[in-house]
Amino acid sequence: MAKTMIRGALKTWKEDRGFGFISPDNGGKDIFIHISALKGMSRRPVTGDVIYYQVAKDNGGKFKAVNAHIEGVAIRDDKAGFLHANKRILAVALGILVVAVAVAAAVYLA
Repeated sequence: MAKTMIRGALKTWKEDRGFGFISPDNGGKDIFIHISALKGMSRRPVTGDVIYYQVAKDNGGKFKAVNAHIEGVAIRDDKAGFLHANKRILAVALGILVVAVAVAAAVYLA
């Protein structure tokens, strides 16, 4: 069964630390949110953003936002995100592949 999404406004955001606090629309205590809860968002959050999230407990027993998304912000295509995050590794792998093909061609033609 899917958990219900809760709506709230991002009350504070510390960009340099990658976390902030959401003020739930239904009242109650502010809830912690880490940037890792916003996987796939096409931009970073800013104070005032409307955030939809689920609640979970961290290892210390405190509540935190998980599986969150920013209202009106596109979700990045996973393939594009993977390519962007791994450009250097992909470039090295492609270089190795080109060298391997060149060596194989040289051995075959020799």
